[in-house]
Amino acid sequence: MVSMRRWAVWIGVPLLALASLLWGLHRWIGSDDFRARLGAVASETLGAPVRAERLSLALWPLPAVAVDGLRIEARTPLSLQRVELRPQWGPLLRGRVQVQTLVVRNAVLPEATIALIGARLNQGKPAGKPAASGDGEAIDFSVLPRELVLDHVTWVAADGTRTGFDAAMTLDADGWPHRADAAIVAGAHKGAELQLRRQDAATAWQLQVRIGGGHIRGPLNVTLPAADARERRVTLKGRLQTEGVEVAALTAPSRPLSGSLQAETDISAQFSERVSAEALVAALRTDTSFTVREATLNGLDLAKAVTTVGLSRGGLTRLDTLAGRVATRGKAIQLSNLVASSGALAATGEVAISPSRALSGRVRVDMTRGKGGQVVGVPLAVGGTVNEPQVTLTRAALLGAAVGTVVMPGVGTGAGANLGDRLGEGLKGLLGKP
Repeated sequence: MVSMRRWAVWIGVPLLALASLLWGLHRWIGSDDFRARLGAVASETLGAPVRAERLSLALWPLPAVAVDGLRIEARTPLSLQRVELRPQWGPLLRGRVQVQTLVVRNAVLPEATIALIGARLNQGKPAGKPAASGDGEAIDFSVLPRELVLDHVTWVAADGTRTGFDAAMTLDADGWPHRADAAIVAGAHKGAELQLRRQDAATAWQLQVRIGGGHIRGPLNVTLPAADARERRVTLKGRLQTEGVEVAALTAPSRPLSGSLQAETDISAQFSERVSAEALVAALRTDTSFTVREATLNGLDLAKAVTTVGLSRGGLTRLDTLAGRVATRGKAIQLSNLVASSGALAATGEVAISPSRALSGRVRVDMTRGKGGQVVGVPLAVGGTVNEPQVTLTRAALLGAAVGTVVMPGVGTGAGANLGDRLGEGLKGLLGKP
């Protein structure tokens, strides 16, 4: 009996002490004093006032820290109604914090504020050796949680547009995504859904996106550098099939083009093993061949541009088909081999879209008119922006149109514009760019 009491004392006293310590820690973390101190340190670190309504510590069934009512008072405030962090037991017992699960609920994340916070955190860091590839500050994937749950998170883009979404992702032990699911619940792309599934243990995934009444799907493959490779570069390749997607759903909220999209896209990129998000976007290359059925070009009336032979803004052009190729290099877009047709109207050309969404390029519009079915072709320069496109004659074509109008009113206008444009191109080739 005495032996049993001794064992109870030896076991019970340490357990009681541990329980008291944990209870005290739980009370301290939840106290106003600890919350105020933590807020002061965070405010000084981030350079903006940080407030939290409540902090709590849970020990069962798994250790977890929760923050309620977190808010960063920047020019555009960042707020999170609740954040839950659950660390992994193994690393925690060895004195290292590795997040197993991160749950974020009802958050508003402004892009501009996150950029400012990132810049603030990078201040004062020792300058490291610049990467030869110019990839810049790398993403440290080791700090990412193994499970991520985002419940009604709103992303506020730099231009003020808001997108609400739910998402869940799990990472494998090697740090690569095992599966990911996301759904847009508010904003211009509401209703869109994304699924990403890893194929066995390989660095290969199957992507499927449902949007605009159709789908985009196909494989994505990553090739890692060999163990003895001098240049540690990762290669990404993929091929996506687009079927029956409403084009306007991809470009929302703007609607420069509408119609049913069929496309085949090749994706490629080469980047450093430790790459920044900005460098990853810059490295991405896509090449797409596409067809849009029953297309409507909003913001431009090509038939009016031909008949008036002048500047054209506004209106719309209905097309039976629109086909061509799209190449992207980072944020820049190049449209080439454009072929459009609709009854008496046909158009060909090439257009570039800059990262700022400015348009530049040339199209030739041929239109059949008159009783004799004469084809009038007019070369047009494309300008403006994606949201407000415009077409006008080049200076050489404009001079030719004026001469053509004098010599032969009506028919001579279009013919003169075409001839003037060709003469202008020939002179530019002889004399160099103006």
